Amino acid sequence: MNVAAPARTRTVALLGNPNTGKTTLFNALTGFRAKVGNYPGVTVERKVGPLRALDGVEVLDLPGTYSLAARSPDEIVAVDVLLGRRADTRAPDLALVVVDASNLERNLYLASQVLETGLPVVVALTMTDVARARGHALDVDRLAAALGVPVVPLVAHKGEGVDALVAAVARVLADPRPPRPVVTFPAAFDAEVDTLRAVLAATPCGDLPLAERRRLLLDVGGHAEARAVARGGPAVADAVAAARARLQAAGVPVAGLEASRRYAALAALVAPALTVPAERKPSASDRLDVLLTHRVAGTVVFLALMSGMFVALFSGAAPLIALLDEHVFGALGAMLRSSGVLGGGAVESLVVDGVIAGVGGILVFLPQIVILSLVLAVLEDCGYMARAAFLMDRLLRWCGLSGRSFVPLLSSFACAVPGILAARTIDNRRDRFATMLVAPLMSCSARLPVYSLVVAAFLPGLTGVQRGLVFAGAYVLGVVVAVPVAWVLKKTLLRGEPSPFLMELPPYKLPGARSVAHKTWLQAREFVVRAGTLILAASVVVWALSWFPRDPAVAAERDRAVATAEASVAAAAGAGPEALAAARAAADEAKAAAERHANGEWLRRSLLGRAGHVLEPLFAPIGWDWKVGVAVLASFPAREVVVSVLGVVYDLEGEDESSEALHTRLRDARWDHGPRAGQPVFDVASALALLVFFALCMQCVSTLAVLRKETGGWRWPLFAFVLLSTLAYVGAWAIATVVRAFS
Repeated sequence: MNVAAPARTRTVALLGNPNTGKTTLFNALTGFRAKVGNYPGVTVERKVGPLRALDGVEVLDLPGTYSLAARSPDEIVAVDVLLGRRADTRAPDLALVVVDASNLERNLYLASQVLETGLPVVVALTMTDVARARGHALDVDRLAAALGVPVVPLVAHKGEGVDALVAAVARVLADPRPPRPVVTFPAAFDAEVDTLRAVLAATPCGDLPLAERRRLLLDVGGHAEARAVARGGPAVADAVAAARARLQAAGVPVAGLEASRRYAALAALVAPALTVPAERKPSASDRLDVLLTHRVAGTVVFLALMSGMFVALFSGAAPLIALLDEHVFGALGAMLRSSGVLGGGAVESLVVDGVIAGVGGILVFLPQIVILSLVLAVLEDCGYMARAAFLMDRLLRWCGLSGRSFVPLLSSFACAVPGILAARTIDNRRDRFATMLVAPLMSCSARLPVYSLVVAAFLPGLTGVQRGLVFAGAYVLGVVVAVPVAWVLKKTLLRGEPSPFLMELPPYKLPGARSVAHKTWLQAREFVVRAGTLILAASVVVWALSWFPRDPAVAAERDRAVATAEASVAAAAGAGPEALAAARAAADEAKAAAERHANGEWLRRSLLGRAGHVLEPLFAPIGWDWKVGVAVLASFPAREVVVSVLGVVYDLEGEDESSEALHTRLRDARWDHGPRAGQPVFDVASALALLVFFALCMQCVSTLAVLRKETGGWRWPLFAFVLLSTLAYVGAWAIATVVRAFS
C-alpha cells in the first residue's frame, strides 16, 4: 500500500523597510496567530504564522531592513534567511516585499535587490491611502509590468487589498518563476564579478550566485565580505581587495556605485507609472513635523508627552500593583501558611518566601510594564517615535550615541530588559553595546520601593513637591551618570568612528488597536516568562542562603515566648471578659513579635547574615552596618527585595516601604558593636547613600541574563556589573561624605 507523503509546508518571507506597515500586514495575513521566539544562536526575534486561506503555507516575518547590505544583527538574519543560509530555517519559497507607495523609489531599492536573488517575488504596496492624500496617482499595472512581478495595492490596517494579496501569492506559488533584474552594472564591474567566481570556486565558499558575488564587492566591510572571508580565508580577502583596486583605477569605484545605479534605474522605471503634483503643497504631516521636530517646540512637546506617560505609568499602575501585591500574591502566601497544607518548615518557606514572594515581588510591576508597552506601541504605531528619536539625536550625540539609542533608553525607565532588547535595531555594534551597558542606569520601576522608603522614613518633613523633587533627582541622577559613562565607553573600549544617523520619518496614521494590543501582549508575556525562570532561580538561591543553617536554639526561644503568652491568657481566664480579651490581644501580639524576632534571628545567623558580617568593613565607610549589607546582598535577584529584607532583619517581617513601624525601627536602629556602638545606623547621609546606591547599581539578575544573551557571553555583563556596582558604591560614599560634612 502506497501512502502519499505529506505536502511540504511552503514559506513566504515577508520583508521590507522599517515603518512601512510590515508588522501590520503580517498580523493581517496570519490573523494574529503567529508564534514568536528567537532564531537559534542569536537574539533576533523570529515570528512565523500560517497564511490565512492557504493550507500548507506559512509567513515568516523577517526583521526590517533598508537593504541587503546587512550590518546589524537584525539585517544579517534577514539576509541569511532570505538567501537560505541558515541551517535552522528553511529557505523561503517566495519573497513578499513590502513597499511604501508614498515613498516609492526609496522602498523599491530593497525590492530591486531581492529581484536579483532569483526568488519568486510579490510586491505588497502599502500606504496607498497616504500616497493618494499627497496627490500621487500610480498606475499599478504599469509598475507591475516594469518590475515583472505582481504588485498589489493595499491598506493593511483597514484590511483593504489583503485578500487580493493572498490570491497573488497563491498564483505565484502555483507557478513560481525567477524574476528578471531591473538594474544593470558597468561592464568593468561585471567582469570583476566573473573573475571573482573562479577564485571563490577554489575555496570553501564554492560557486556563489551572481547576486552574492556582486554583494561581496559592493558591501565594503559588510556581512557579505565578512562571511566570505571567514569561509574562504585570505585568498578571498586578497581577491576582493584586488578587484576593488582595479575598479578604482578604471574609474568605477565601488563606493556609491550601487546607490547611483539603482536609484537611476528606479527613477526611470517609476516615472511612467507615477504622477505627482507639480507643486506639492505642505501636507498636514509636514505641518505637524515643523512643530514636532523643532529644536525648542519639539522638545517641549516631547517633555510634555514623556511627563504624561510617567504620570500614567506610576499613578495609573499604583492601584493595580497594590491589588496584585495584597490580594493576589500576599493573599496566596497567607492562605498557604494558614492552611498548613505545606506542613510548615523549609518546604512552606521555600514556596511562600522563596517562590511566591520572590516571583510575586517582580510580577507586581506587570501593570507598569503593560502601561509603558501600551504607550510606546501607540506612539510608535502613529509615527511619533521616529520624530522623538530624530529630536533626541542632537542630545545623544554629546555622549557618542545616536537617536537610535533613544527608544531603548526610554524603555529602560520601566524595565532595563525590554530596553536592552530594543537595542537590537542599532546596526553599529559599538553604539549597540554602549546603549545596552548604560540602559540599567535609567531608574526602573523596581527602584521605586527604595526611593519611597528613604523619602518617607528619613525625610518626613518634606512637602509633596519636595518629595517629588527628590524622586525626580533620583531619576535624573541615572541619566546624568549615563552621559559620561557612555562617552568614556565610546572613547575607550568601544572606540570608533561615529555612525551616521539616518532615519526615514514614516507618515502619521491612527494606530491599529489589534497591532498595539499584540505588541503590548508580547512585551508582557516576555516579562512574565523572565519572572518565572531567571528571577525564580535567583530567588530560590537567596532564600536558601537566608534559611540555612536553621539554629534550633532560636525555635526553642520562640516556643518559650509563645508558651509564656498562652500562660498569661490562662491566668486571666477568671478575671472577667474584658480582662480576658485584653490578655488574648496582648498574647497574640507577643506571639507575633516572637515569630518576627525568630525569623529575624534566623536571618541574622544564616549564611546570608554571615556574609553581611564579612562584608561589613566594605560598607562601613558609607555608614551601613552588616544588616544593610545583608539587604543589599539579598536584593541581587531584584532591587525592590531590599525593603522586605530590611523588614525581616529588623524583626518587622511583612512590612512594606509605607510602613510607619518600619520607618520608626530604621530611624531608631543603632550599631550593636565596634567603635560606633550606640550610634544611629541610619541618618540622612546614610539614607541618601542607600537611594544613590540603588539608583546606580545593577541588582537585577534578569538584566544580567539578557545582557549575556545579547552580547554572546558573560564578559560584558560581568564588566557592566562591576562597573555599575563600583559607580554605585563610590556615589553612595560620596553623597554620605558630603552630607555629613555639611550637617
